[in-house]
Amino acid sequence: MGPTRPILAILSLILVAGGVLLQFFTILTGAVNSAPLDRFYFLQASTNGIANARNPSRWTFFAICGADPTSGHNANCGAIVPALPFDPPRNFGTEDGVPEQFLNTNQYFLLSRFMFAFYLIALFFGAIALLTGLLALVSRLGGYISSMTTSIALFFQTLAATLMTVWVVKGRDAFRSAGYEANIGRYLMGFAWASMACFFVATISFCLGGRLGGDSSSGVRRSRSTKSNRSRGSFLDTDSHRKTREYSP
Repeated sequence: MGPTRPILAILSLILVAGGVLLQFFTILTGAVNSAPLDRFYFLQASTNGIANARNPSRWTFFAICGADPTSGHNANCGAIVPALPFDPPRNFGTEDGVPEQFLNTNQYFLLSRFMFAFYLIALFFGAIALLTGLLALVSRLGGYISSMTTSIALFFQTLAATLMTVWVVKGRDAFRSAGYEANIGRYLMGFAWASMACFFVATISFCLGGRLGGDSSSGVRRSRSTKSNRSRGSFLDTDSHRKTREYSP
């Protein structure tokens, strides 16, 4: 069982690293507008009927961008806003032309804001899992600790992906109901759920590494203990036979 632990630990580290990389691809959108990040956005909607709005408008993690008519990539991004909420009346500074589903409600604002917070928490614990995963290469305890930190990242990533899916789908449907064209950014949607899947499999793999990958030192100690008990038992049996012969009539 010795080689099992490092193999599972390496597999888990690769999965966690992949999940964290996809998180970075999501979180850096809008702040870094170069390839390949300029291809990614949460939601795109044609907003030609809304004053002060780009047409189309693309919501990313840090900014609202337009689209380059030639390449189709993000372009003409607005100011970088930490935890940019999805709330068209606030985003555009007007209610004129904004679909009525976005008016007099805070649900989109809250859904997107909590998504951003959960994304950052998941990223933090994902990074911690990468560090503790190195311990999983050499000890069972490291595997259990890594499984715990990865499971926390999994929990918050699941919440972030769920909230993102809700506000993106509801936002698309609201724009379409008002006669605007709207599309979901398939890349960021896929990244969100793929990160969750990576953390899920890594959590199980780390745990199995701790459970199945017995320490070789423990095996040596058990082997020595067994041999010692056998030797002691043989000595006692021999001594018992000798005493029996001495006292036999």
